[in-house]
Amino acid sequence: MFPIRDSNRTTRFPIMNWLLILANALVFFYEISLGDGQLNEFIYEFAMMPAKLQSDPQTFAFTVLTSMFMHAGWFHFLSNVWILHIFGDNVEDRMGPIRYLIFYLLGGVAAALLETYVSPGSQIPVLGASGAIAGVLGAYVLLFPGARVRTAVFLIFISIMDLPAVIFIGFWFVSQLFSGLASIGATATTGVAWWAHIGGFAMGLLLCGLFARRPRPAPIDYL
Repeated sequence: MFPIRDSNRTTRFPIMNWLLILANALVFFYEISLGDGQLNEFIYEFAMMPAKLQSDPQTFAFTVLTSMFMHAGWFHFLSNVWILHIFGDNVEDRMGPIRYLIFYLLGGVAAALLETYVSPGSQIPVLGASGAIAGVLGAYVLLFPGARVRTAVFLIFISIMDLPAVIFIGFWFVSQLFSGLASIGATATTGVAWWAHIGGFAMGLLLCGLFARRPRPAPIDYL
């Protein structure tokens, strides 16, 4: 399933969401400007590696932040910023830009820490905004469970459906959980940090009530 758009409209321009998209874009375009050797060095230095973070957290703590803005290819980058574009504006609308930024970053931190806890010896670089965006999805499903998400469903053919957010995001989370459980003890890797997604989503659920404000009342027309 892939989201096309949602039914929610915002009450103000989502400046922080667009700044996060811009930051991800700038880092990605810098990455693709590098040669293969330079790119490998860049990834090794700034991506989060569980084994390095677990063995020396003070030295490599900064990679928890830098890895959130790195991506491993066009599909990885475009799918992440598209999902952030669809769901992030509404979450920012309820939190305000500064609270939203802090919330977003905490989701990414939780993602990195859970991935490190589950795979402490892994020397595979972990990078991408997916963990932080998973936190945004966790907040969205609590704040707007009945919002409609126009979704492309890939079966034998492509079908377009309007699904409640709780169904779309719930299906996504269950798929991450099953994949994460299946990855425990596996000798091969799919290249997807499932537990980072789960960690970010769980943090989003936990922190949503702390960061979200009450919705603005609808304007009243006096007769």
